[in-house]
Amino acid sequence: MKRILLTIGVLGVWVCAMAQGHPATSSDSAPDFPESEPLTLRRCLEIGLERNYDVRIVRNDERISDNNATAANAGMLPTVDLQAGYAGTFDNSRRTTLRAGGSESESSVYDQSADVGVAVNWTLFDGFRIRTEYRKLRELQQRGALNTRLTIEDFVATFTAEYYNFVQQTLRLANFRYAMDLSRERMRIAEEWYRVGSSARLEILQARVDFNADSSQYMSQIELVTASRIRINELLAHPDLGREFVVHDTLIVINDRLRWDDLVGKTCETNAELLIADRDNAISELDLKSIRSRNYPYVRLSTGYGYNYNRYGSGTNLARGTLGLNAGVQVGFTLFDGNRRREQRNARITVENTQLTRQRLEQSIPADLSNLWQAYRNNLEVIQLEKENLIAARENYRIAMLRYQKGDLSGIEVREAQKSLLDAEERILTAQYNTKLCEISLQQISGNVLVYLE
Repeated sequence: MKRILLTIGVLGVWVCAMAQGHPATSSDSAPDFPESEPLTLRRCLEIGLERNYDVRIVRNDERISDNNATAANAGMLPTVDLQAGYAGTFDNSRRTTLRAGGSESESSVYDQSADVGVAVNWTLFDGFRIRTEYRKLRELQQRGALNTRLTIEDFVATFTAEYYNFVQQTLRLANFRYAMDLSRERMRIAEEWYRVGSSARLEILQARVDFNADSSQYMSQIELVTASRIRINELLAHPDLGREFVVHDTLIVINDRLRWDDLVGKTCETNAELLIADRDNAISELDLKSIRSRNYPYVRLSTGYGYNYNRYGSGTNLARGTLGLNAGVQVGFTLFDGNRRREQRNARITVENTQLTRQRLEQSIPADLSNLWQAYRNNLEVIQLEKENLIAARENYRIAMLRYQKGDLSGIEVREAQKSLLDAEERILTAQYNTKLCEISLQQISGNVLVYLE
């Protein structure tokens, strides 16, 4: 019993050590697809935000910008160096004395020197460049956070659109399957009429042609469903791109309660692209200010403490050692470096470009918002109209089938009624999906696309 407990304890320690030696990545720790329950949109987004490669990359970039936003990286802190050195020289020397009136010469004189100490260097003032650089690093940190937010919003919008595209393609596949069933039933009725001698063989052939056409359309639709499934697995960074799953939604649910005034207000306040443009403008202005700081003088402090030892191969002093503190202040001014004026001109142009980019976004984003809003409202009206058409098409087909079963209607006329029904179902499905795309885009532009995570 003790041996078993000891073995379990050793295995537990080994597992912990392996876990510490090989930390789990985001992909390893991310939740996988549930095996039994259907996938909801929220669940898929949660998985994707942990596994998607673009999201993980931009989050790492944000961590880098966070690590860079320090006083030390801006040059506000001193540098401390521990230095040690040794040097030796071989010389031939000749010395002449005035009193003795003679000269002395020595060959292969070996002089040695060694030193060890701590040196501190600190830029006290550099024309406000250091303070400007620190503010720039903070702006880059905020921009990194905005880039992460923008990537997450793009992912949520892209995946939500693909999720409902999968729902659309699945519904369309069901419609085509229903069309096959209708054509099969029509072919069965035609065969029954042919057996009793009430119709010609041409009717059976025409019904079979229509059934084969519906079957071909159904097979082509399977490819579109498969392509959408693969795209979803790709967005979720699943290793098995062909893995099959079932989604929770069987209908395209549309939010018809969006309000224009709310969308405009949120767009002006929270749109990620506008906020990033503000950060870019601030960064370009700080770059210009950093270049202008070279027009000011600089003040640098240096100090150190160490030991210096010299040993002489000739002369009256054989060796000399010093131990102590040294300090100094350097004040300077760069009169000319050849690039300052050019860099300032380019920096001013960059500031102008960032301002123009912001103004362009102020114009293009409201334009996109207006176009999407118009399409959103129009598609809502189209959905209501197509719902009425679908009811009429279903009733029309029901009556046509009853007359066909009685022999009062030809197969071509039944096919026309069937086609009208399928076209009505296709139009309302397309209108619902287009409305959903407009809704997603409106939520994204207004900075509210994360509502699909709720």
